[in-house]
Amino acid sequence: MAVPSDAIALFVQHRKALVDYAASIVGSRAHAEDLVQDAWMRFDDAARQRFVNEPLSYLYRIVRNLAFDGRRRKTLEGTFFTKDDPEDAATVSIDQPSTPEAIALHRERLARMIAALAELSEEHRIAFEMHRVGGFPLREVAAKLRISISHAQVLVMEALQHCKQRLR
Repeated sequence: MAVPSDAIALFVQHRKALVDYAASIVGSRAHAEDLVQDAWMRFDDAARQRFVNEPLSYLYRIVRNLAFDGRRRKTLEGTFFTKDDPEDAATVSIDQPSTPEAIALHRERLARMIAALAELSEEHRIAFEMHRVGGFPLREVAAKLRISISHAQVLVMEALQHCKQRLR
C-alpha cells in the first residue's frame, strides 16, 4: 500500500466493523473505539514504512492483538488488585473529606508510598511512574527503557505489588 490516502480510505470504510469486532472482544464500545484508534496509528506507521500485502487483514490482526493484550493486562492486574481492596496502591480517591484527621492519614499514606517507590530499582520506578502516574502506554515505557513491552508490563506489575505490600 504505497499511497497513504488508500490506507485512510480503507480505515474509514471498515472503521465501524473494526469497532464492532474490538467491542466483541473487550466488551466495551468506548474501549473498542480507543483500541481501533490505536490500531490505526500502528497500521499507518507500518503502511508508511513498508508495503502491506493484505492491509485489511493486517488491520484486523492489529485490533485483535491489542484487544487480547488489553484483556491479558486487565486479568494480570486483577490478580494483584481488587476493586474493593482499600489498600490498593493504584487507587487514589480524591473525594475524601478534608478533615484534619483525613489530611493527616493521606499525608502518612503518601509518605509510605514515596518510601515504597524509593525502595524500587530505577527501572521498576521509572516503569511504574511513567505508566501508572504519567499515563504513558506500555510501548512508550518500553521504548524509553529499551526493553520489550511484556517486560515493561512485568516491571509495572512488580512495582504495583511492591507498593501494595508496603502500604498494608
